Amino acid sequence: MVSVNTRAGLIALAGRPNVGKSTLVNAIVGQKVAIVSDKPQTTRRAIRGVVTREDVQLVLTDLPGVQKPLDSLTERMQRRVERELSETDVALMVLNAEQGVGPGDRWIANALKNATCPVVIAVNKVDRLDRPHIILALEAAGELGIADEIFPISARKGTGVEALADHLFSLAPDSPFLFDREESSDLSPYVHLAELVREQILRRTFQEVPHAVEVVVEEVEDDREDLTVVHARAWVETDSQKGILVGAQGNMIRAIGTAARKSLERELGTKVHLDLIVRVRRGWRGDEGLLDRLGFDN
Repeated sequence: MVSVNTRAGLIALAGRPNVGKSTLVNAIVGQKVAIVSDKPQTTRRAIRGVVTREDVQLVLTDLPGVQKPLDSLTERMQRRVERELSETDVALMVLNAEQGVGPGDRWIANALKNATCPVVIAVNKVDRLDRPHIILALEAAGELGIADEIFPISARKGTGVEALADHLFSLAPDSPFLFDREESSDLSPYVHLAELVREQILRRTFQEVPHAVEVVVEEVEDDREDLTVVHARAWVETDSQKGILVGAQGNMIRAIGTAARKSLERELGTKVHLDLIVRVRRGWRGDEGLLDRLGFDN
């Protein structure tokens, strides 16, 4: 760890579900540390992305989308959001330029009004709007009255991301580095691989299935240099959800497995054999002991 003449800042990203927080973290870090989909609750853990420039480091926390808690899992997610925001050096609120400012955004903004740290707003997805509508989106962000700096960005295309990152780096306080220079995330390797598999499930399932699925990597065998075997289990809560996830003649789970295997191969740099099995674990989102073992902070 570097301990002299360095700065390090904790940056907590707050926003409604699906405003693009995970995509933004990945864009700033420069590699994939958080999975991305258009489903709410994609981000369940507070995933930290780490990016280091010479003598300054940012630790970006991709918080779960702020929402009304529905069960033990979402209660833990909400408590994590509140705790991270109370301990951060900078709060970065992300808005969806396409959707405009809604009640959920105003609720988050109101929570940030009492923040003792600087608040920055990123108005995301401006690539989908013309200039007059971008101006309207920026004006609406300014009317929230919580930030001195507002950045129009496209996390997906990278537009405006460098300017935003430069500003965040400028706000980092004097501090030893919080992570080694080479680190880009605080997720354990097994959890990161499980998240990559879950991402492919989210992209292909609908209704209640995405919210009821959790993926656990139980074992990784890398005895051979040219092949890694990943044993993963996808948990759902009902037999009907399992039927949807498996699909007719196993078509759905095969499609998920093929896509997930390619994603794992890009991550690991080897050929991958993915052993993916679907299991029913009734009520897992309300099982406090299980949530502890899965690493969801209370």
